[in-house]
Order: sequence, then structure tokens, then C-alpha cells
Amino acid sequence: MTTQPKIGWIGPGIMGRPMCKHLMKAGFPLAVYARRPETAQELTALGAEFHATPAALAANVDIVISMVSDTPDVEAVLLGENGVIEGGKPGLLVVDMSTISPVATREIATKLAKKGIRMLDAPVSGGDVGAIAATLTIMVGGSADDLTYVRPALETMGKTITHIGDHGAGQLAKACNQLIAAQTVIAVTEAFEMAKAAGVDPAKVRAALLGGFAYSKVLELHGQRILDENFQPGFKAHLHNKDMHIVTDTIAAFGLNLPGTQRAADYMQILVDAGNGELDSSAIAKVVQQNAKAI
Repeated sequence: MTTQPKIGWIGPGIMGRPMCKHLMKAGFPLAVYARRPETAQELTALGAEFHATPAALAANVDIVISMVSDTPDVEAVLLGENGVIEGGKPGLLVVDMSTISPVATREIATKLAKKGIRMLDAPVSGGDVGAIAATLTIMVGGSADDLTYVRPALETMGKTITHIGDHGAGQLAKACNQLIAAQTVIAVTEAFEMAKAAGVDPAKVRAALLGGFAYSKVLELHGQRILDENFQPGFKAHLHNKDMHIVTDTIAAFGLNLPGTQRAADYMQILVDAGNGELDSSAIAKVVQQNAKAI
């Protein structure tokens, strides 16, 4: 009988906890590190080991999966004092499922490789609903062989797992996802504003468009949120704002001029600056509505 590799999880938060439960249900031995140990209590009660530092965790597992908030957090748990790089043995595989900078991801992978530690970047799309339902979309950068090794674990958490390319490619794909999502919410809201200005019911416009070429998950899900003015989170605006900063930094790094993306980033920042960071990111519609002008 094949023994499942032991997995160490860093960051058992809103997304991480259900993902960890899927791994444990599938028979993967699990160890966990959390900056706030109370966030790991549910998992330790189910039998997961707890380690006091990422280094201690890394020394006792075959695969480390990190799911934390931002680029500096990933750098801290992987490369910092008592980080994975200090405890991981050569051959350890690190899978970072956070959403962070593609440029920084390449740098982190290079530094880990000098210690003989392998890395994949594997950010996800689908939010906490997808994490709970194990239907996440997972975008992977790094070695195809490393993905083959960890794929059985990833398959417990997601339905669509795509190898995009080398280190950083997964994060680049996630950045593309976030810019498309933000711009599509803006497009849907502008369509609704045009319909309302013309005296046409935007709910009926949405119903028609759902059967046509303009269909998208954003139109289906966020379009209804906009009509209902229901912006209870899902994916919080302050997190999408963080992601849009990653997008604009990446654009700048490659010397691109993408005005539609910049406008979406600006609108998301306006939303958060107005104190709406805890709302669903589709609340960017509120900024669009405030800026709409009747002809």
C-alpha cells in the first residue's frame, strides 16, 4: 500500500481550514503552523499535528503548502527567521497557494532552490465557497514533475488544475484572473446603468444576456448581487484591492500600458478607501454607479 506524503500546512484561515479538511479526509497525514494558534484548533482536534514555527513544520513533512495573505507574509514564512528554508531538508516540496507577486515568486523559488528545496506556485480561484466544496481552480507554475507528485493532494481541493509554465506562471495567471474579474464587474454595472437610463429593466437585460455571448460567471453571480444591492462577502474587497496592486505592479515591471486595468484598480482603491473593504469585491459597482453620467 502506498503511503501518502505528509503535508505541512501554513495558514489555516478561512480558505485553508476547509482545504486541510479535504486533505485529511483523503488520508493525507497533516501538520499545521498558524501565526495565531487558535485558528488551528479545529484541525488539531481532528488529529493534525501543530508545530510552533514554519521551520519545525518543514523539518517533519514531505510537502509544505502555504496559504497566507500577501507577498511579505509568504516571504516571512518561507525565507524569514524560523522559516521553511531553515528547517526544510533537500528535496522538500513547497507549494504556495497564496496570491502574491509573480516576480517575487520567482525570487523565492530561486532562494529555496539554493537549499535544495523545490517550489510550485499554485494560487486558486473560487473563494471560500470553492474551498468548502473542493471545486477550486488551481493555476500552477513550476516543474511538471513536481506537479505530478503533488497532484493527488491538489485534487482533493480543486476540480481544474492547470500547469501554466515555469515559476511565477501560476501567479501571473491568477493576476490575469483578478484583472478580468474586476473589469467584468465594471462592464456589467455599466450595462445595467445604461439600461436603467433608457428605462429598461436591467434584471431582464441580465436574463437575456445569460443566454448569449456576453454570459460570464460574473454576470451570473455578481450581476445578481448588483441588482439586489447585496454585497455581503464572499471575496472581500480589501483582498481584491491587494490583488489589483499585484496586477499593477506586474504591469509596471513589464512596462505595459493597460488603461482598463488601471481604471479597475483605481475604482477598487476608491471602494476600499471609502471604508468598504469588508464588502464583497463586487461592491466596486457602487463606485461605477457614483461615476455614471447620463447623456
